[in-house]
Amino acid sequence: MRADVPHLLHSFARPAARRDEFLEIVSGDGAEVLDASGRRYVDALGSLWYCNVGHGRREIADAVSTQMHRLEAFHTFERFTNGPAEALAGRLSELAPMPDTRVFLTSGGSESVETAVKLARAAQAWAGHPERTLVVSRRPSYHGVTYAALSATGIAANQQGFGPLLPDVVQVAHDDLDELDRLGASQAGRIAAVIAEPVVGAGGVYPPADGYLAGLRARCDAWGAYLVLDEVICGFGRLGRWWGSQYFGVVPDLVTFAKGVTSGYLPVGGVIVGAAVRDALEADESAVLRHGYTYGGHPTAAAAALANLDLLEEEGLVERAPLIAGCLGAGLAGLVDGDRIVACRGLQGIWAVELAEGLSAPSVRDALLDHGVIARPIGASILAYCPPLVVTEEQMERCVDATRRAVANASY
Repeated sequence: MRADVPHLLHSFARPAARRDEFLEIVSGDGAEVLDASGRRYVDALGSLWYCNVGHGRREIADAVSTQMHRLEAFHTFERFTNGPAEALAGRLSELAPMPDTRVFLTSGGSESVETAVKLARAAQAWAGHPERTLVVSRRPSYHGVTYAALSATGIAANQQGFGPLLPDVVQVAHDDLDELDRLGASQAGRIAAVIAEPVVGAGGVYPPADGYLAGLRARCDAWGAYLVLDEVICGFGRLGRWWGSQYFGVVPDLVTFAKGVTSGYLPVGGVIVGAAVRDALEADESAVLRHGYTYGGHPTAAAAALANLDLLEEEGLVERAPLIAGCLGAGLAGLVDGDRIVACRGLQGIWAVELAEGLSAPSVRDALLDHGVIARPIGASILAYCPPLVVTEEQMERCVDATRRAVANASY
């Protein structure tokens, strides 16, 4: 092993990167974090699109500690359950964007999408439609890195080098219902589900056109397919409602979630299962769902989620997303000059700027670090912002000013 590379093999990084290329984050408070040298940054991406309640929340730490002293872990396979997992499932069912739901718990977003694909196919088969195996996703989109989630992800670079992907997963343009209709004309009888993010997140931050998600709902109804909304980024207040589907007034059949359910304090994800899928899965009382994860329903992780949901509700954080739009979103939009910043797009609590051709988003990200702001480059030309919902106006203004200065000094 080379002495200058870290023992930790980092995600979405060059395996050959030297250990001195990594920035060690050691603590956080609210919307800010500190590195090992003591330098402070505005966490303008909420770590990785998830720290909705902000860093350093003692309420969550205390809830985790209390639960670990009582029952640190136990599985939820077959006949076993635990109080925090049941309470979390009940709480999420109450908040769900559709009625009569149950909740399948996982450890993160990729597992949640993997589960949703399997549930959609299983429900179709159990309902007497085993031919319905086709899953339709969009490009660009990001749904995760396990094989079903990767197959659904509409970012070609993420799929390269990993060999054959999951069969019967096809993609259409994220903004083109006509392309979806052309697919449906020949394949409607084979479609198990259509999966979409309410707002495309890690694929570049693309809000949907007016009526687009309603159009997906109508087509799924016409074709007998399930509508899966991937709310891993949009859920838990990012769009000013508990769910992005509520913001757009669309009722899904399955909802995937993760990230904001615990604000990242412990790994939790899951799938909210609506009535149509439930009916199929529950029809045969002898049938067994042979799917699950060791840590799905982990009691300590569930305790973290419950404490996080309390904070979101009690502090009115879900309602703060419009304030982010009015300050950060408006400020970034004001930087568009058609020269160096050619576009700004986003909605409520999630935003992006697009740089002119020839400017490097990773290089501008590095310059932003010098100005005390952490944003995320997407591809070569996009910078994304998704700050904690507790972010202050002053911190957002710092993000805008840092972006202005970093882009102004960037080299072509």
